[in-house]
Parts: sequence; C-alpha cells; structure tokens
Amino acid sequence: MADLISLIDRYLDAYGEPDKARRDELIATVFAADGALIDPPLTGEGHQGISGMAEAVQSQFAGHRFRRVSGVDEHHGYVRYAWELVGPDGSVAVGGMDVGELDGDGRLRRVVGFFGDLPQAA
Repeated sequence: MADLISLIDRYLDAYGEPDKARRDELIATVFAADGALIDPPLTGEGHQGISGMAEAVQSQFAGHRFRRVSGVDEHHGYVRYAWELVGPDGSVAVGGMDVGELDGDGRLRRVVGFFGDLPQAA
C-alpha cells in the first residue's frame, strides 16, 4: 500500500508542478503512456495531454498545489482518494475525489476526477 500511496502523491505533485520538464518527468513515472485524466472541465490523453491539463489548471490557479486529504482505497486495480487544491495562503480553492484505474505495471491508466462533495440524496 505504501507504493500506491506514493504513486498517488507523486501524481498530485505532478499535477501541481509548475516546471514543465519536472512535471513531464513525474507524469511519465506515474501514468501509463496511453493514460488519461478526465475532469469535469477538461480531458487529457497521453503524457502530453495530461501535462497540458496541468498547465491549464496552473494558469488559472498560479501557486496552488494539490494535496491528498484521505487515505487511498484500492481493490481489483481501482483506487479512490480525496484531494484539495490549496493556495499559497493555505486556503482551499476546490476539493474533490478521484477514482483511478491501474495498469498491469502499477501505473495509472485512467483517473476520473469529481469536484466538491457528493450531492445529497433526493
């Protein structure tokens, strides 16, 4: 489980990394080559598509970083965890939950993000 937690934390570090070379390096270590990141406003496919999404988020939220705020739950090659996007002053811009699929090598094949809390039951 420690390796899985490290993988998720490296992914969140990559998504918040402003230096493109370092971000691309991190993305290549955590995502499969054909990986995908699917969030409500954007979708990125492959390492460059995912890096481009990170760049777009950083252009809107300069100086912010992502942090994991839950444990990592895993079964049958799927993971879930909660996160926050935190500003330089410590304020939380948005939070959410990701559900991811791992490939056979233990890298992320697909991550689907959800923003905010779950809606209340009707």
